[in-house]
Amino acid sequence: MHALSCWYLNLSCAVAVFRRYVDPETCESAAVTVIPMPNPRQHPLLWPILAALLIFGWSSGFVGIRYASEETSVALLLFWRTLLSGMILLPFALAFGPRLRLRGVLEQMAFGVMSVFLYLGGFALAIEQRVPTGLVALISDLLPLAMAALSQPVLGERLSRFQWLGTAIAVVGVLIVSFDSLSFGSAPLWAYGVTVGSMLAFALASILHKRRRTVHMPVHQSLCIHTLTGALLFGVCAFWQGSLMPPLTQSFAIGMAWLIFAGTFLAYGVYYTSLLLYPVAKVSAAIYLAPPVTMIWAWALFDEPLTPAMFLGLGVTMIGVWMTSQQTRVTWKRPYS
Repeated sequence: MHALSCWYLNLSCAVAVFRRYVDPETCESAAVTVIPMPNPRQHPLLWPILAALLIFGWSSGFVGIRYASEETSVALLLFWRTLLSGMILLPFALAFGPRLRLRGVLEQMAFGVMSVFLYLGGFALAIEQRVPTGLVALISDLLPLAMAALSQPVLGERLSRFQWLGTAIAVVGVLIVSFDSLSFGSAPLWAYGVTVGSMLAFALASILHKRRRTVHMPVHQSLCIHTLTGALLFGVCAFWQGSLMPPLTQSFAIGMAWLIFAGTFLAYGVYYTSLLLYPVAKVSAAIYLAPPVTMIWAWALFDEPLTPAMFLGLGVTMIGVWMTSQQTRVTWKRPYS
């Protein structure tokens, strides 16, 4: 219950900060300049490269967690992951890019609460409350569906019927991949709600992050603030549960290095960069491929079996992702108009 209280308290704080710093009525006095999103001509190979890096980074989190979580609690693992990530980025955030202003930092801290603490911490809390891991993974993998639904009313990015069909096919592919691991455990009802809420929090944060379209916060600066904010909150939770001292073992060090450079810098960095360049539905659709790629990671590194259903699901998901990634009709809305 202590972990639930910590998670709920920070959800309330995030909502309060967003109401103050992202509300349309207060935007005019913001210290951050808002500009229309440019639409440059990108190289045709840019998106395939970014998508491959995104899928690699997003799915690789499983590897790091598998190595690092064997000897420590999830809260302590997430604390050191976010703390080290933020500390590595901090010198670059201070030395390169525009000067950080208080209002911009507070705004990015709110995004960090939603996209790091609530997203990662919510799933960790659900697993600790014995929500089946397969069900948690499935709900997490439905993130692109939530983002596609939110992108139309918030950003004006309208999906065609062909793209919605592709989204449905991708969801079916994810279900096929995850079917063998699905079960309903004996966790309390609120734990299932936390799982769904974590996914929706990240989807909402991604939509609002794209809508801001600010020029004064490069990705390395915003990600630094996000991770340090998550470290502060995860540190409180880990200290509440016991100690902040990490296990000094090789497996923890390997897992932490993997989580920092692949699961955080690569995954989050490519994700936010892609959101600046492409429609939300196109970027989020690539995440549908994370579950089958994770299965391949598990087979290659941990000798976990591959089944024909996994390959079938991978093929179906790839078809759905291709359909969803086709040209999106975008009607750019003036921010907070």
